Amino acid sequence: MEKPEQNRPENPACGVGQGPLPGCAQLAFPYIPMQENNPARYSRMEALETGTLFPGLNLPFKAAIQARTKLANTALVELMALSFAVDELGLYLTTHAQDQEALQLYWSYVKLLKEGQEKYQKMHGPLLQTDLTPEDGYAWLKDPWPWDFGGND
Repeated sequence: MEKPEQNRPENPACGVGQGPLPGCAQLAFPYIPMQENNPARYSRMEALETGTLFPGLNLPFKAAIQARTKLANTALVELMALSFAVDELGLYLTTHAQDQEALQLYWSYVKLLKEGQEKYQKMHGPLLQTDLTPEDGYAWLKDPWPWDFGGND
């Protein structure tokens, strides 16, 4: 019977616990901490800036990134923050479906997001290509683009 180690391709220069990646890189063992019910949460804007809605999931380098990435508070950034919070809460609720506080927050954010998107689109046009109607054709975004100076904010 063959040993499992003999079945995988190896770089003869790599040692034990190292993989066939360039330079014999160490094999990764990802770790994601288990979230408790009703965990502490950042505000929507803090969540967008830190990359997570839940402080317990922060990675050590997030504080350094947060210090350098202050976003202007525009209508588009607020929609991004709401969308991010909805996605994060949705992921959390996948494993914590009984957390009623998070569920209520999720639905309140969904409502705010839909209202904000409707208001924004009335003023500036479609946010996504999929928001077009057949009457719009395919001109889903007109100049200036939102990130251009003077763009849709």
